[in-house]
Amino acid sequence: MADVDFLRSKLRAHPDFPQKGIVFLDIFPLLRDPLAFEALITHFVHHITSHTLGLSDNHKIDVVVGLDARGFLLGPIIALRLGAAFVPVRKKGKLPGECVQAEYAKEYGTDSFEMQADAIKPGQNVIIVDDLIATGVSTSSTIFKDALSLRKGGSAKAAGELVQKQGGKTLQYLFIIELLFLKASSKLDAPVYSIIQTQD
Repeated sequence: MADVDFLRSKLRAHPDFPQKGIVFLDIFPLLRDPLAFEALITHFVHHITSHTLGLSDNHKIDVVVGLDARGFLLGPIIALRLGAAFVPVRKKGKLPGECVQAEYAKEYGTDSFEMQADAIKPGQNVIIVDDLIATGVSTSSTIFKDALSLRKGGSAKAAGELVQKQGGKTLQYLFIIELLFLKASSKLDAPVYSIIQTQD
């Protein structure tokens, strides 16, 4: 698809960031180019309206959940286009009021995500949005796979658990980039859609 090739061409690779052996794909050039950013949002909205809505009984998205922090750049705009609410998932201690929590793995131990306890009503249809899916436990001994799988490992899954705790139904997880070698989609409780897939 031409728009996928266009979006891929805008990503910038940064070797050995944030540590040696990792090639970091930077999405920020997409946001600096208004045409590319519009193409990105339009691509997501087209996918949601042509495919994701068919996964629900009432053909409606009630809530778009964005993960801290890059999901905050995409989620509100997608929610606005869909006429849906936007709900942020933040790291522990960043949200006021009563919150529900879910833990996820990091390089050294665990961390917690939180969502405000009244953010999602039982039965609402939800999509979860972030920039990168790198969830899962890697069996490889390479620095690249181990470090990356632990860094993002479980953050999307934790967001799904928060939705479930509130009684919402996650219809789909949406990402700009998917690292296929981590086999992330098998760890989540709903289908995954990614615009750009890479084995690197």
